[in-house]
Amino acid sequence: MIVKIGDNIISSLGFSSRENFQAVQAGKTGLKRYENLFNLPEPFIASMIDRERLNDEFPAICGKEKAYPATDLEKAAILSVYYANEAAGIDLSGNRVLFILSTTKGNVDLLEKFPQRFVFLWHSASVTARYFNNPNTPAVVSNACISGAAAQIAALREIESGNCDYAVVVGAEMLSKFIISGFQSFKALSPEICRPFAAGRTGLNLGEAVATIVYAKAGIEKKSKSGLIKGAVRNDANHISGPSRTAEGSFRALQNILHGVEKEDIAFINAHGTATPYNDAMEAVALRRAGLDATPVNSLKSLFGHTLGACGVLESIISMYAHDSNLILPVKDFGKDETFSFGNEQFKLNIPRTISPSGKPFFIKMLSGFGGCNAALLFGSGLTRSYSEKR
Repeated sequence: MIVKIGDNIISSLGFSSRENFQAVQAGKTGLKRYENLFNLPEPFIASMIDRERLNDEFPAICGKEKAYPATDLEKAAILSVYYANEAAGIDLSGNRVLFILSTTKGNVDLLEKFPQRFVFLWHSASVTARYFNNPNTPAVVSNACISGAAAQIAALREIESGNCDYAVVVGAEMLSKFIISGFQSFKALSPEICRPFAAGRTGLNLGEAVATIVYAKAGIEKKSKSGLIKGAVRNDANHISGPSRTAEGSFRALQNILHGVEKEDIAFINAHGTATPYNDAMEAVALRRAGLDATPVNSLKSLFGHTLGACGVLESIISMYAHDSNLILPVKDFGKDETFSFGNEQFKLNIPRTISPSGKPFFIKMLSGFGGCNAALLFGSGLTRSYSEKR
């Protein structure tokens, strides 16, 4: 198990994890309608980071005497790591600290303005780690929308194998003409604020975010209640963009992390929940097959939008805050239940409408992405007896 000793979220809802979590508790959404942005002919709904605030706060931590060359995405990543480490308090320049960047598009929007090296993901990772004088080569995880989960699994493996003492996992994504127009070409964007798992849902909204978790090995650090216990990635290779109708990959990922865990000890499941018809149906089938359809299931996409390579980190942080507070978060403005089907069975998920209490020891984070990739993470407040005795 690895534990979270520092964290930060920069999004449309705020520039700290606490600010974001309080906004989520209040039911606020960062999504709004944009017209003529990026010179796109069609309007769209999205959440965007406040660039003015970003460019005010970055010089304040960088220092006016130290002009540091960085794009907005890299500035946000550096700022997020800086704020996360205010709680963690570790020496980020140490050789036992590993930086891991999770992103899908990076600085792709700068391809026309800058030399090609500026759009490479390794370059953004290097710019971020170099700011803190970290001597190690940073890792980059770019595996569609499960990148944020895969990056945390990489951190778990690196720390538990003894390759490092601390892992700084940064999920970063900013929107561009390329990203928006790509999803528009799929007809995947909703003309309204998305409604994950609801009947009549019409698609997803995109979002920007940068989120950071500083992880350490359990036992070395005891500053956090929540930690990552286990993670699994399974690819069903169903289709380049369409999820498996039988949810084979997602089911197998869940099956892996559930080994040794009593299902009644799971407080909630934070699903990928993009609000597209096929993704949500696939996740519902996976949960049904895993025997988890009665467990509370939520999604944060109607608050932040789909933040792509950042969502696995951002949504894990919000879920850890909820779990540490013994709370189950609802799906905002959920609407009417969808009746899902698998084989000859019809079923509904347990979707919370309001914030509710829970004192159970575990929660699960699910993610799925293009190419048939699926991930599941098991988080907990520590290795409880119900888990450790059955490993």
